[in-house]
Amino acid sequence: MANPTQPSVGYSFTATSPNPDIPSPQTEKTPIPRPPISSAPPRFPPPKLQHDPIASPSIRTPNMLSPANGINSGSPIPHLSTPPGPPVFTSPVRPAAVPFRTSPATPQPVAFSSGSSLPTSSPPPFSNGSAELQHQVPDVIEETSPYGESSCVLISARKVLKQKKQANVPSLGFGALVSPGREVSPGPQIIQRDPHRCHDCGAYANIYCKIILGSGQWQCVVCHNLNGSEGEYVASSKEELRNFPELSSPMVDYVQTGNNRPSYVPVSDSRMSAPIILVIDECLDEPHLQHLQSSLHAFVESIPPTARIGIILYGRTVSVYDFSEDSIASADVLPGDKSPTQESLKALLYGAGVYLSPMHASKQVAHDIFSSLRPYKLNIPEASRDRCLGTAVEVALSIIQGPTAEMSRGVVKRAGGNSRIIVCAGGPNTYGPGSVPHSFTHPNYPHMEKTALKWMELLGREAHQHNTVIDILCAGTCPVRVPVLQPLAKASGGVLVLHDDFGEAFGVNLQRASTRAAGSHGLLEIRCSDDILVTQVVGPGEEAHLDTHETFKNDTALSIQMLSVEETQSFAVSMENKGDIKSDHVFFQFAIQYSNVYQADISRVVTVRLPTVDNVSAYLESVQDEVVAVLIARRTLLRAKNHSDAIDMRTTIDERVKDVALKFGSQVPKSKLYRFPKELSALSEILFHLRRGPLLGSIIGHEDERSVLRSLFLNASFELSLRMVAPRCLMHREGGTFEEVPAHDLAMQSDKAVVLDHGTDVFIWLGAELAADEGRSAAALAACRTLAEELTESRFPAPRILAFKEGSSQARYFVSRLIPAHKDPPYEQEARFPQLRSLTTEQRTKLKSSFLFFDDPSFCEWMRSLRLVPPEPS
Repeated sequence: MANPTQPSVGYSFTATSPNPDIPSPQTEKTPIPRPPISSAPPRFPPPKLQHDPIASPSIRTPNMLSPANGINSGSPIPHLSTPPGPPVFTSPVRPAAVPFRTSPATPQPVAFSSGSSLPTSSPPPFSNGSAELQHQVPDVIEETSPYGESSCVLISARKVLKQKKQANVPSLGFGALVSPGREVSPGPQIIQRDPHRCHDCGAYANIYCKIILGSGQWQCVVCHNLNGSEGEYVASSKEELRNFPELSSPMVDYVQTGNNRPSYVPVSDSRMSAPIILVIDECLDEPHLQHLQSSLHAFVESIPPTARIGIILYGRTVSVYDFSEDSIASADVLPGDKSPTQESLKALLYGAGVYLSPMHASKQVAHDIFSSLRPYKLNIPEASRDRCLGTAVEVALSIIQGPTAEMSRGVVKRAGGNSRIIVCAGGPNTYGPGSVPHSFTHPNYPHMEKTALKWMELLGREAHQHNTVIDILCAGTCPVRVPVLQPLAKASGGVLVLHDDFGEAFGVNLQRASTRAAGSHGLLEIRCSDDILVTQVVGPGEEAHLDTHETFKNDTALSIQMLSVEETQSFAVSMENKGDIKSDHVFFQFAIQYSNVYQADISRVVTVRLPTVDNVSAYLESVQDEVVAVLIARRTLLRAKNHSDAIDMRTTIDERVKDVALKFGSQVPKSKLYRFPKELSALSEILFHLRRGPLLGSIIGHEDERSVLRSLFLNASFELSLRMVAPRCLMHREGGTFEEVPAHDLAMQSDKAVVLDHGTDVFIWLGAELAADEGRSAAALAACRTLAEELTESRFPAPRILAFKEGSSQARYFVSRLIPAHKDPPYEQEARFPQLRSLTTEQRTKLKSSFLFFDDPSFCEWMRSLRLVPPEPS
């Protein structure tokens, strides 16, 4: 029996294995005088995707299938200073931990189990040629590679334990991380024909299938059914079968381009490009507006000329800007106190205005519109200003669906990928549908908030149904009521991001939100051997109930409808053994179906075979600490819905670590202490970072910030997820090089500069002695800033990059994220922080005297408080 689907949390969902009328407002044209526009270059050049150059030496780093680490290239985010040269990385630093990579020594890709009821422990009694299959061994091709590799999928271990009791230890767990929208380089082999699929369960023919050379029949690895290939797999030798991509590679793409689809009509690039509509808060004070205008001007310069954009402002009214006017910035205005009626939308959409226009034809008009914006003039507090955000998004959706977004009559209306609505918000939605009162003390606030939450979620779902993603970028000091806005972004497949202001980080995120590739109509199907059961899926989607039994009579696949198909997202899949496994291997297969930005229908199929073992030590050696840590963190954060829950989850982490030591570790002779398993040494330290970091700890003060971080983490790519849990620490050395060191406070050496990458924040710390030397500190700061920008140039959301000196008030943000290892004995400090050995006695004494006493335990103290012996560093 399948468990019921659990409620959504943040942008995540959990799923288990499946069983089978307002009066019409009048619009008015409001001309706005056009002020002169500045000719200064934009502050934010268009970002590009590029692989990170750094990885943690203390953590096993998954490698990409591709030699180039599988990241697209483009232009970098802005470098705000000019360093003496690109940073050079020294010995302990290895290639960066890029999301979803695999290598024979590190996390292996695996598909997801669906808990099917198909046997795999022994050959099934075929009646359609099984005897021939079993006896024609020389004529049967079977791939000998023990693992399938894919940069889209990471598995928590390269082997599977046979014994159910040993395998299903919940404190460690088994599972996989999959990123359906991940760009792969080099790309998988392309197949432009229909796939061969099992007639019984729907699985795809793959590299691990046994094939009868004479007849071309193939045996399904999931249900063992024997299937025909219409003679296509008939071959004279095994080598001949290698010419079929699906029989020679564990990952293939079946591509159906427009020319193969009925009723397809080729369209221009401008038609293929999905529209982007900016929905901008007009209730901003002058300082915020100036920053926003700079970001908007840079945005216009960054997007491609074929991109179609629309511009909408909202306050008490909704202003829809018209691109047909090139001498004045003009807008059609609708009331914001209620949803737009059909009559008002018809008057808007069928009028003479142009509300979506390609950038090459309207760049100057867009600049003029942004320059015409004026600050809020009334003397009303920010939180009390009327903002009809909900109505503005409704109008934006109508424009995307309306005549200006349609192709000619009779042509299929199909933009490439998802359309985007990007909301630039400086305060809460306090006017019109989906709004809440200005004050929390309003007597009816709880009911109105509940109503607003439901309305926002329905609007987000409507956007998703029309293949539109809504990203909400908030900035400023005014609380935006995150719980009310979050459902709108979540239900559409978008994100909500908080910024300190509308400056640099906001501008970069505005560009990245609009340019990141996104597919639409995404569906993920999970199949696996009968021995494995999928217990939970966490990610940006929802369970899809598809009736495929007319096509495949025993299809027990778990189907997930993806809210969007993007490189920045991933799914976390938890699995268990159904019983003791008797076979030597288990198989996993997942198929991702979506339409890409070039209007091609893609079916990406990844198949994985993992060996089964009885030996626990062999299994632990195959465990990938980073992947396990992210899976554990996802399951934990799913339950941490508020600050009280977060405190409870810290205790859960303690119990989990103790249980892993009890189940897989060893007892110290003549003692009640247990040794944490040496094979999992990195795992315990990563979980300690999780326990005390911003996701579960007390570093972040406001619940809105924690809620946004949590929602982002539950859907983030593997790389970003890992960095949000365990920060990466790099110490600047003379000559512009960097040495990677553990994220311990022992890195705070007065003559050094340190970069700490914590996912959504990057900190640059300058020691007091270094800061006193103006020349050296300027060079070190420039090199550190360049490194920080290179580390994060493909990241969305773009993190804050903060720089400060030792002893400053802001330095506490940096110190609080480092493990206080200065409290440990010298021998433990040297064992876990080898760089200390290079310091003189005087330097060691000076470093020791620089620390202040506080109660936060070190990693070793924490482990001993759990009655565990800390593992030796890996």
